[in-house]
Amino acid sequence: MAKKNNQLFFMKPWGLRSIINFIVSLFLALAIILFISSTAKTGNARGDGMESAKAAGRGEDGETCDLFSGKWVFDNLTYPLYSERECMFMSDQSACEKFGRKNFRYQNWRWQPNGCNLPRFNATRLLESLRGRRMVFVGDSLNRNQWVSMVCLLGSVIPSSLKSMETNGSLMSFKAKEYNASVEFYWSPLLVESNSDHPTNHRIPDRIVRTQSIEKHAKHWTDADILVFNSYLWWRRSTMKVLWGSFQDNDGIYKEIEILRAYELALKTWSDWLEFNVDPLKTQLFFVSMSPTHFWGEEWGIDSNQNCYNETEPIEKIGFWGTGSDKRMMNVVDMAIDRLKDRGVSVQILNVTQLSEYRKDGHPSIYRKQWDPLTEEQIANPSSYADCIHWCLPGVPDVWNELLYAYIFKQQ
Repeated sequence: MAKKNNQLFFMKPWGLRSIINFIVSLFLALAIILFISSTAKTGNARGDGMESAKAAGRGEDGETCDLFSGKWVFDNLTYPLYSERECMFMSDQSACEKFGRKNFRYQNWRWQPNGCNLPRFNATRLLESLRGRRMVFVGDSLNRNQWVSMVCLLGSVIPSSLKSMETNGSLMSFKAKEYNASVEFYWSPLLVESNSDHPTNHRIPDRIVRTQSIEKHAKHWTDADILVFNSYLWWRRSTMKVLWGSFQDNDGIYKEIEILRAYELALKTWSDWLEFNVDPLKTQLFFVSMSPTHFWGEEWGIDSNQNCYNETEPIEKIGFWGTGSDKRMMNVVDMAIDRLKDRGVSVQILNVTQLSEYRKDGHPSIYRKQWDPLTEEQIANPSSYADCIHWCLPGVPDVWNELLYAYIFKQQ
């Protein structure tokens, strides 16, 4: 049978042109198959949609790297990334050099992830990606701290005549004119509506929150291309008074609620708003984890009546965790973001808590503008009025923005 088939084959010989066409077609088919196979492998390596925190960096072996796990390395050759004095829109809350700090080592620490390197912040590249777009930071004064850092980072490559700042109520907007880009901060310390929403007059001891109401704020950042949220500091209490109804409604119902439950209700309103009002294909979403405080010196081995005042070096103990950071509240955020992911909305957590826990040296302490006159007792005891919440700039929030930068381009 084989012989007969061979005879049939040679009974109909192909011409030279047919043989050449066959060979060419065969090579083209093989090339297409190899290309499709290579593309599929590349797609699998990149992943689809939002990935875990470990996917923003890669080590030398090609494995994914957790950018949030690492150590601080002193680096006075490449840090700081900008000058406090040259930042046109520096905040007096963070201008530690301006207000008398003499030790500047806090400016020279670089975050080194384990097993890989944090991508170097390229202000021009980020501005190009923001061309014709809008980035909005939404939250409390620590989110404003990070926003000022971002303004300084981007502003360092923009001539004075091509950048400006506008303030409209709770919204502050940095404009990069050449790029038609806007980097903004919106004051909303509890994310949802509260009686602490005034941008300057918000020191209210009897704090009240409307956990079911967010539209008052959200209408100001609905069309943003990048949204960076935070909310923690203003929830640091055992209970919160929650209002069902409006502040103008005399029939409103007030109830004192355990803080974790109130926080959960607020984040549910926030996440529901994101699900129904944000296009996940257009808008990149981030949530910055809690920023630690350093008020209790005994936690790192000094007197219990001392705090971040006069601290000049980071904490070296691996895994140090202060009592001011509540992991239960971090879990509430994690669960809210997991539920959003199940509904098709991806929010990347920037887990800055652990890396910032080490930086007891990075706070303004007494080196910032004092909004109220100091008493004689305070002057005699500087620790009593030290700011161990916010951060000097340049400093720790610059690293938060380096992480944000890495994930912005990872997602794109």
